Amino acid sequence: MQKFKSMLLESSRELKKVQVLAACAMFAALAVILDYVASINIGPYIKIGFSGIPNQLVDLLFGPVTGAIFGGALDILKYLIHPTGTFFFGFTFNAILAAFIYGCFYYKKKLTLPRVLLAKGIVVLIVNVILNTLWLDILYGKGFFALLPARALKNLIMWPIDSLIFYTLAKLIEQTGVLKMFRTKPAK
Repeated sequence: MQKFKSMLLESSRELKKVQVLAACAMFAALAVILDYVASINIGPYIKIGFSGIPNQLVDLLFGPVTGAIFGGALDILKYLIHPTGTFFFGFTFNAILAAFIYGCFYYKKKLTLPRVLLAKGIVVLIVNVILNTLWLDILYGKGFFALLPARALKNLIMWPIDSLIFYTLAKLIEQTGVLKMFRTKPAK
């Protein structure tokens, strides 16, 4: 428990660094661009996109607290820039929760494919399948169990694909040395 508290404290301290805030702004801009040009809507309830990759890089580099604040702020910013549907805080909460989970798994830890698969699997189950489906049911009254099969199938299919894409890109970026610029201590 002490290790967890220490990680949260270290992550919250990241917000005091100008370099971190600048990096978060850069990742936010990249996420907004990717949301515009690299997302595919399959019906009104299923969207496949790549704007989550910059979010996960923030979680990896700066931890669960900074990542959660970044995720929530970015969700609101993306809605203000390009509103789609009704604003609903449940989706912002999901962005915060997903970033917190990824940050707990990635921050100052060695990035491995099993770690990425586990983190993504937890986010897929709790955030994407259960909570997102619940929010869609509350918003549109389509019925939780009516939406659940298609959403669960889409997420089950995308889980290993998204995990592999993030892992591969993060490792490639890491090899360039770019991530070292942001890390204050080496990964364990």
